[in-house]
Parts: sequence; C-alpha cells; structure tokens
Amino acid sequence: MLKEVVIEDKNTTQQLKLIQELEDEDRSTIFKLGDKMLTKKKFKEFFNQNVAAL
Repeated sequence: MLKEVVIEDKNTTQQLKLIQELEDEDRSTIFKLGDKMLTKKKFKEFFNQNVAAL
C-alpha cells in the first residue's frame, strides 16, 4: 500500500530532498510558483514601504 507523503510535516532539509526526487517539469513548476509568491511578497513590501513614505 502506498503511503501519502505530507511535505508540511518535514523539516526544510527533508522537504528539499523530496522536491529533488521529482521529475524536472514538476520541480520546475514548484520553483516557478515559489518565485512568483516571493516576487509578489517583495512587491507588496516595497509598495507598502514607499506608499507609507508619501
């Protein structure tokens, strides 16, 4: 029987090892999604800091 993998239950090192086991396309999708989220977060921080200065 196949056991479900729950990545949230793992520490960062284990999470990265599991991601590295994925096929290239799936791994790329995860990193693109992460990049998008980080860019959005940084933009919000930049916007909030600069609008607050006005």
